[in-house]
Amino acid sequence: MAQYRAGDSRREQFRRYLEKGGVMDALTKVLVALYEEPEKPNNAMDFLKQHLGTAGPEAADVEILRLEVTELRQKYEALLEENKALKAKLAQFEPPKEEGQPD
Repeated sequence: MAQYRAGDSRREQFRRYLEKGGVMDALTKVLVALYEEPEKPNNAMDFLKQHLGTAGPEAADVEILRLEVTELRQKYEALLEENKALKAKLAQFEPPKEEGQPD
């Protein structure tokens, strides 16, 4: 009988922990939203993930970000080349450095 009470105590502590962290409220709200959904989704787990905020980014968002990264990499490479060309041009107009002079 004492073992049964210890299990109940642990279970009650865990329940209070979930309530204190707001987990119970969040789960309840999402489950109520799913229950009240007039047209039930094919995948309830995806619904829960989406409404709990754990779903990953949308495929369209990911594709947009990939395109942006590609464009930025191309700009970066172009700027590196431009920088290299400008440094070479600048070096033509600078007087040669003599040994012992600071940079």
